[in-house]
Amino acid sequence: MELQFQFATAGQILFGSGRLKEAGNLARSFGRKVLVICGSNPDRCHPLLAHLQRAECQVKVLPIKGEPTVTDVGNGARLARGLGSEVIIGFGGGSAIDAAKAISALATNHKEVLHYLEVIGDGQPLTEDPLPCIAIPTTAGAGAEVTRNAVIKSPEQGFKVSLRHPLMLPRIALVDPELTLSLPPDVTAQTGMDALTQLIEPYVCRRRSPLTDSICLEGMDRAARSLRTAVTNGADIQARENMCVASLFGGLALANAGLGAVHGFAAPIGGQFDAPHGAVCAALLPAVMHTNIQSLSRTDQPDSEEIIDRYRNISRLLLMMNGVEPEDGASWVAKLAEDLRIPGLSRWGIRKEDLPGLVEKGRRASSMKPNPVELNPGELAAILEASL
Repeated sequence: MELQFQFATAGQILFGSGRLKEAGNLARSFGRKVLVICGSNPDRCHPLLAHLQRAECQVKVLPIKGEPTVTDVGNGARLARGLGSEVIIGFGGGSAIDAAKAISALATNHKEVLHYLEVIGDGQPLTEDPLPCIAIPTTAGAGAEVTRNAVIKSPEQGFKVSLRHPLMLPRIALVDPELTLSLPPDVTAQTGMDALTQLIEPYVCRRRSPLTDSICLEGMDRAARSLRTAVTNGADIQARENMCVASLFGGLALANAGLGAVHGFAAPIGGQFDAPHGAVCAALLPAVMHTNIQSLSRTDQPDSEEIIDRYRNISRLLLMMNGVEPEDGASWVAKLAEDLRIPGLSRWGIRKEDLPGLVEKGRRASSMKPNPVELNPGELAAILEASL
């Protein structure tokens, strides 16, 4: 088969401890009027705001609580237009950065949010360039600083879906590991498991490429060595740096390869239940890995043996030893989630009677399509039940 792939990412990636100090001059390179999108606590923006003020920027801060909703994004876009904003900065976790990317896009594309949303909307493309967006993550998990989509929640329809377009890649991704030093252990654990999932799924998915393979392998190695340390000793800057690299690489990989069944289910679960995304990924990942391996072993899919060998490579990296089997990686992930005290799905109110609806929604999710093997409804239901 002829090898074909493409790769796209943020216009510029700046990585390193202490690099937040460059934010003011970076913002001024696009304009003076800055809209900062952050999480629910705007006080966490004070270090960023100090740099913007020194660069003589005119700054408005818009806090968004939790994951951005259709309403949040629409209101934010109208605010940006009303202020005459020239640059949008997303400062926070993946939700804040996703909100910033969506608001920067819809500030210049004036139709209603649902016109552009996939799955539950019309899925129409952007027609105008978004406002320049600078993404500054303060967690190590989502990799949203280098992805071309924004995950938006529609509580009314019980779904999380993406606003997606190549123009939504941030102009600048500024990753400063020092910003993650204050993350509490539970957030470090959940976001770290999200990062690990976003390295494993692209490595085995149908849209993988040699370029994303190399990124995934390096990221998995760093996460395997550093996630536990980052949780138990948050002041360890080397562990924090490794997890920021893992998160960044996961974003690069998923944006250019795809994901799989973990994220296929995470979309409807996150839309229907108040469940942290990283915790959902951690609960689902072992069962998805196990089910994929078992299904691949029974199928006549041409690349099934290659993908099973990829799961063996994952086991080698995670366990840091040779002579392992493909299933060992799934067991390692399950033990890690247990050690990090990340609960199963039932902790978030998901019950057996919810599973049929989640299976149906999960099958429709865009992230389910690149899964390395097509799973039938029975296999999908078994994954959910094992993850409760």
